Amino acid sequence: MKLGIGLLNTPPTSATELSERCIDAGLVPDWTATDADLTDTLDFLDQWARVVDADTENERAQALNILLARAAAYPRLTDHAGDGWHMHYRDPDIALGGVIRALVSVGTALHLTGRGMSRLARCAAADCSLAFADTSRTGTQRYCGTVCSNRDAVRRHRARAAS
Repeated sequence: MKLGIGLLNTPPTSATELSERCIDAGLVPDWTATDADLTDTLDFLDQWARVVDADTENERAQALNILLARAAAYPRLTDHAGDGWHMHYRDPDIALGGVIRALVSVGTALHLTGRGMSRLARCAAADCSLAFADTSRTGTQRYCGTVCSNRDAVRRHRARAAS
């Protein structure tokens, strides 16, 4: 989820940047990022934004199911990097764009089914449109982070004080 949110909020502008951000997110590089991967990733992010921006749970599920159908393969155990067994929901040896598509789609499905279908949203601050995954204990996160939360609280306080 963090990789998808980060890429959606600040899309990469080059294959090199895409590669660096994936490595920073913990992906083990068994690929070389190409311009085609960048194009595929940006296209996927446009589609994934429909999941983020869905108005109802059913719309969100339908949009995500379309992405899952395009991205996921049967689950399999792998120890490809020699750092422990884990699950992959993608075929081996696919391009980076496909890896991102599978990782973000499956991660989103697991997040939403495990925490709640409403736990993916845009920031509630009037001057911000960043996406976020609500990982709060109570499921009531409204802002992308503390900066927007604090700024909006100050704005509301000043509006009350002025009235």
